[in-house]
Order: sequence, then structure tokens, then C-alpha cells
Amino acid sequence: MRHKSRGFGERKHPKQQKQNTAASDSLRIYGYLPVLEALKAKPEKFRKIVVSQWRNDARIAELEESARRSGVPVNRVPSDELVRLVEEGANHQGVCAFVKPAEFIEKSELIRKALDSVSPTLLVLDGIEDPRNLGAIVRTAECAGVAGIFLPDKRAAGITEVAVKTAAGAADHVTFAHSGNISALLAELKEAGFWIVGASGDASAGYTDWDFSLPTAIVLGSEGKGIKRLTAENCDQLVKIPMYGKIESLNVSVAAGVLLFEAVRQKALGKS
Repeated sequence: MRHKSRGFGERKHPKQQKQNTAASDSLRIYGYLPVLEALKAKPEKFRKIVVSQWRNDARIAELEESARRSGVPVNRVPSDELVRLVEEGANHQGVCAFVKPAEFIEKSELIRKALDSVSPTLLVLDGIEDPRNLGAIVRTAECAGVAGIFLPDKRAAGITEVAVKTAAGAADHVTFAHSGNISALLAELKEAGFWIVGASGDASAGYTDWDFSLPTAIVLGSEGKGIKRLTAENCDQLVKIPMYGKIESLNVSVAAGVLLFEAVRQKALGKS
């Protein structure tokens, strides 16, 4: 049975530029908290940290001490030089770090690792285009304890500097894998014992109707079009978040939070 694929999210702004998903030699993280959280999580990823000369407060002292213990060099530079290192208008808070790009594992390895946990939840992203939405989803997913996230390797936002900044340190605690062909991925997940639940505004079932104590892979589609038709047809169940106002859909990152924390709620209650 076919389902329309209107998803949860706003339309993409026409001026929004597509992000390059290819890995570069270094990724910049800026802002005190994102840099500190990333340093605590994976100091081995750091190449160097650059700090503005005017920052001499206790928080910067903590950051510098943490970097020293981890063997990460810290360079003091003039404020105008730091401004040139980050995107225009960014609130860098006097801190910028250069780190290795996000690492991806094989999708079969992520599935295997997920099955080592009880009632695992995975996230499959079907073409999220805004890196800020992606970063917000990553942060929510980490807080909800997801086993991992599958991302397309083309025609979608990647783990860019903007996404990492928005994730506020969470990207270093989440396991990523490229999804490749999503239909093939969903078939592999089903074979491994996962149930596939897709988010669609046209679904007949509500999101609370699904039993998230089962091993579940939640599929979220792009901001404007939602999950693709073929992807929807390969889901075991489509669910929707009821809308009671005049707006027809939630931002996709908010929808991710609603679904993921419903899974958290059900697991805490031991729903079966």
C-alpha cells in the first residue's frame, strides 16, 4: 500500500545553500561549550585550539588545562585573526578548534553494535538538507540514547562545522554510518530484527501507538518532502504526530525529539 510522503518539517528556504558532505582535512569547532565537550569526549581528534588573546577567564583556564592534559596545543591569537577563522557572524566566544572530521563505521557494524543493547533505537535520516536541523537531531539523539544514526553520503547535509556547532558536543558521542541505498539498508535492518517506523504526516497511526520497546529504526525524511515514497513503502509502520494548530507540520528536529523521547518514555515504563 502506498503512502504519501509529506513529512514533519518546514520548507527549505530558496536561498539556503547545500552543504558539502565531503570530508576535509580539518573541521573547525567554535564556541566554548562545543569545544570543551568535544575535547572531553575525543581529545585524540584535536589538531589544535585557537583562543583569542582577550579571553582570560576561569572557563578558558579550564579549557586550556584540559587541553594541556590531553596534549592538545593551544595558540593565543589576536581577536581579528580568530574572526577570520570562523563563519561570518558566528558567535565563536573567543575559541576555535581544528579537529579531524567525523568518523563513520560500516553500516553492518553499527547494526551489530546496536543489537548488543537492550531495546535499541536507531535513526535513519532520509535526506535532511539543513545542517542546523541535522545538528539539532544529533544532539537530541545523543540525549535520548540512540544506538546510532545512518546518514546518506550524498544529496543531504553531512557532519559539517555548522552541524557540529549546533550539536554542541553531541556529535562526538554518537555513532554514524552511511546508509548507502536506503531500501537496501532497511532490508538489512529487518533481516537483523529491527522494525522500521517512518514519520509521515499522512499516516493513520499515532506515534504513541508503536511499541518502542521493540528494536526500532525510526526514519525521518527531508524538511520539505518528508520520506520518499519508496522508503515509506519499505517501512513496517508509518506514524504521525497530531497537529492541533494551523501549521501542518513540526520542524524535523522537533519531530525527532518527540519520537525519540516517546521511545525513552516507553522503555522506562517497560511497555510491551
